[in-house]
Amino acid sequence: MPYINVSTSAKVNDKRKLLEEISILISSLTNKSRRFVMAKIDDNCQMYFEDETPSCFLEIKSIGSLNPSEMAKPISDFIHDKMGIPIDKIYISFEDVPASLWAWNGRTFG
Repeated sequence: MPYINVSTSAKVNDKRKLLEEISILISSLTNKSRRFVMAKIDDNCQMYFEDETPSCFLEIKSIGSLNPSEMAKPISDFIHDKMGIPIDKIYISFEDVPASLWAWNGRTFG
């Protein structure tokens, strides 16, 4: 935790690099160790958002440390800069998960 899932209609050539860079960003925005950030990407997905322009949906989950109003802009800017997706074609879903519902290493955090 935190976890970020990136789904996009765009083709990403260097997925490993993008995943590493977005993990660093999420780590810095949540003030959580990069060691615990899990990132996933599904690119080249069939997506439709008003038209055929490339679009992106991000799901971000964490135990606390989420501040959507402060995080939305830097995350959107990152996706725009790295993938060329217009900011008005990006949705972000933030979810603060209770520690009792998140497990790692065989046990829950709370």
